Amino acid sequence: MLGVIVGVASVILVGAAIDGLGAYAEEITSKAFGTNSFLVAQIAAVGRMSARQRVEKLKYNKQVGKDEVRFLRSAVGDNVMYSSYQNRVADVKAENETFEGAQIIGVSYIMPEIRDIPVAYGRFFTASEEERHRRVAVIGDDIRMAFFPGRDPLDKTVKISGVEFTVIGVLEHQGSAFGQSQDTPIYIPSAVFQSLFGGGQNLAIFGRAMAASGLTMASALDTTRGALRSHFHTKPGKEDNFDNLTPDSVRSFTDSILSVIAAVVVPVTSISLLVGGIVIMNIMLVSVTERTREIGVRKSLGARKTDIMLQFLIESLMLSLAGGAIGVATGALLALLITAISGATLAITAPYVMISIFVSSMVGIISGWYPARKAANLDPVEALRAE
Repeated sequence: MLGVIVGVASVILVGAAIDGLGAYAEEITSKAFGTNSFLVAQIAAVGRMSARQRVEKLKYNKQVGKDEVRFLRSAVGDNVMYSSYQNRVADVKAENETFEGAQIIGVSYIMPEIRDIPVAYGRFFTASEEERHRRVAVIGDDIRMAFFPGRDPLDKTVKISGVEFTVIGVLEHQGSAFGQSQDTPIYIPSAVFQSLFGGGQNLAIFGRAMAASGLTMASALDTTRGALRSHFHTKPGKEDNFDNLTPDSVRSFTDSILSVIAAVVVPVTSISLLVGGIVIMNIMLVSVTERTREIGVRKSLGARKTDIMLQFLIESLMLSLAGGAIGVATGALLALLITAISGATLAITAPYVMISIFVSSMVGIISGWYPARKAANLDPVEALRAE
């Protein structure tokens, strides 16, 4: 049973890790995109892109910049909200302290409505502050802890590229994603970002349908694509000369990666089930040898071949099922233990439990078939002579 227990527990653990990773990726996608927003940019792709593909996109796709933001707002802004989006890694200073590697993000005032940016206290900047190029900032929790531990950071100043910004809000604690902290952003108005770092003619645009418009995310994206195709004079029948990205495309990519991992890893972890099956077969063969006389007595008293086969198949099946049940319990306990100790997300789901029970049952039937058949074919006279 030990081989079956180890095999089933391994399958349960791997399945829990894969499903947990899927749930984790879903959570990260929601934080990055919100629930119903989409992104438009010159290049926006999920996964690794080859240098050749990137060069081809740079040649064919048009740059998406602040002019396109203004155009979209004037063309379809009654139904869809838009915000420019730029980011850059930079050091931030405050009170003789330096925070290295902060994510400086330039967006429009309406971004919290598009991407569900959670402000713990304080506020996000307003349309008036964005129009007047006010140097205001909404900081992440890591920035707050580094510069203002135990103090109220509102109305304090931080320096980005030597320019002072007034802190007007603090984001909720986000934790980490794939080992990287999500609490290092500093949101500033898009126009101020462009005056600091440039790049106003090449940025990304986040969009989301207004609640009153009745548009779905797909409809809002189609409306945006139609407007941009007209703006860029894209010929009918030609592909879009810009990229777009949605939460669904990110989820599809994540699901495909997890499916490949499952297809490779689960069979590998199931090898111990094969080993367990071989061991069960050998144990059952030994059992047939030890009980040869018993089999002879039963057959001489009228037991049929099917009776003998059924006896040994049931014994083999019960061994495997018992090992499978213990393996499921062991795997579940280990998953809970790992979750409690490391904080990792391991989600135990019914499909992997059903797969484990089914496979362990098949191991019992297959490994018990040959010994059962051998026992059923014993000659009763020869069997009774056995010692």
